[in-house]
Amino acid sequence: MVIFNFLHNYHPDSIFFQLGILNIHWYGLGYVVGIVGGILIIFGLGKNCQIKNEHLWNLFFWLIVFGLLGARLYYVGLNFEYYFQNPLDIFKIWQGGMAIHGAIIAGFITLFFYCKKYKSFTFFRKKVKGKLNFQFLIDIFAPALVFGQIIGRWGNYFNQELYGLPTNLQWGIPIDLKNRIAGYENFEFFHPTFLYESLGCLLILLILIFLYKKIPQMRGTGNIFLIYLILYSILRFFLEFLRIDPTLMILGIRWPQIVCIILILTSFEFLIKNFFCARR
Repeated sequence: MVIFNFLHNYHPDSIFFQLGILNIHWYGLGYVVGIVGGILIIFGLGKNCQIKNEHLWNLFFWLIVFGLLGARLYYVGLNFEYYFQNPLDIFKIWQGGMAIHGAIIAGFITLFFYCKKYKSFTFFRKKVKGKLNFQFLIDIFAPALVFGQIIGRWGNYFNQELYGLPTNLQWGIPIDLKNRIAGYENFEFFHPTFLYESLGCLLILLILIFLYKKIPQMRGTGNIFLIYLILYSILRFFLEFLRIDPTLMILGIRWPQIVCIILILTSFEFLIKNFFCARR
């Protein structure tokens, strides 16, 4: 395929546009596109749900702020030794270094406290029609989050980071010597894990939108968000077997895989509880 041939031969540059000392990085551009696309998705899904636009715009602001902050702090925490020795690098987010699990946790907490502030919080219970409730919000924000992941992973490609094991497959991507992880200097082509995750998230997005539009009784229950957590965690769990970027290891298991297992088990538990609550 043409795209495979392109990826196999193209050496990306992290900078999208340069004007004097001003550099616009692909990584940052991807976040902007992801945020804008996410906003459009949320308004598209929530237009008939009687939620004031004021609430949505407020949430956009706080979720962007705390989502990015959570993603960065989570990543810094996993690489504490490096950032303790190089504290100024904490602020160099254009070089990469965002963790989706940190963004999910921060977004979840932000929605929790926003709903609690407006006294409309209900935690995985029967939905309240027309109310600004927690489970409705996480259901419409889940597809927006996935869209951001679809776009955001291409930022990793242009930064030549978070790639996988060496490969001879025709869609293997070249990694410049300066960006190769220690121990892999003699290999040129690596698995494009960014592409695998981006395509996997695209499939998850289609599933979530289908569930939201075709099964109305699932809206506002939190189940769509839970299904997102399960599907993405399964995808990420298996992709971690390919990734070679350093991360915390516990009993020979990569930390993201442990988090994925926890999310899968917890989400299944809530799905079962919701199922039995709905039948009462």
